[in-house]
Amino acid sequence: MEHLVEHMRSSFHSVHEPICGVCKKRCRSFESLREHLMGALPKVECAKPFSTRGCSFCLSLFDSPYALRAHRESCQHTRSNYGILARMASMGLQDDLRTDNGRARGRQVVAMACKMVGGGSDGSLDLCARVCLTDEHESIIFHTYVKPQMPVTNYRYETTGIQPHFLRDAMPVREVQSRIQDFLCNGEALWKIRSKRGRARILVGHGLEHDLDCLAMEYPSSLIRDTALYPPLMKTSKLSNSLKYLTQAYLGYDIQSGIQDPYEDCVAAMRLYLRMRSQSHRMQDNPLASDPQNRNNFAAWRQTPKLW
Repeated sequence: MEHLVEHMRSSFHSVHEPICGVCKKRCRSFESLREHLMGALPKVECAKPFSTRGCSFCLSLFDSPYALRAHRESCQHTRSNYGILARMASMGLQDDLRTDNGRARGRQVVAMACKMVGGGSDGSLDLCARVCLTDEHESIIFHTYVKPQMPVTNYRYETTGIQPHFLRDAMPVREVQSRIQDFLCNGEALWKIRSKRGRARILVGHGLEHDLDCLAMEYPSSLIRDTALYPPLMKTSKLSNSLKYLTQAYLGYDIQSGIQDPYEDCVAAMRLYLRMRSQSHRMQDNPLASDPQNRNNFAAWRQTPKLW
């Protein structure tokens, strides 16, 4: 019994960690839960009921196969809205950046994605050449090609689709940075932004640290929701999964095949964020798990139900 108590003290489970619907085991990530239910060597007692009543995308267990079929219609996403919006975005500048000075209720959420071309002598230096912002409803807020501050030596056309004349009269990177920063801060000074009850917007994306760095931008980490760094979406080795993999595994469709569009990445990241945010983040009833001496040993994302 003492060993069990010690285990409970040392292995505090986060409210964000997914739970097996059959045996109620907590897993550190959705990938480990997927291995537990559907992997090469799954737990037989859990795999059998999950094979007939479990959703392979959100990994939830339902009462009957009929309930599962009804659920899958809403759980599996498609790219049906992608074509028209992407063609509109590829035409060039689309600008709906506005501050509302807090008139909108609740914290607004926007997704951002960039596409990079290459700079430097070998073309390996990432330079932002295209950026897109979307809202929760997958509408484009801002899209533009970006003129880098240094010469482009590799346009990476096979994946970006960007040609030299696209950037010739594009918006300078400093102007892009300023406009996006003002929009995200939403009337608040960057150094005054609060994590709660503020006007600044939540920023969603995949690999946002790299995107922000290429735009020479800073933004409070408390308002960033990065699907590459959210531990339940990471590999069991604590490395990041690609957005392409996460979209295929948890949303049920493929992205980034051929020429890539930042709008497509925005939509995928936002859908992943909304799915994770809708998860039931219930606090544990066990008092040992909420003991301050245990909680202080873990990062904030593990302790706070509303962080996502």
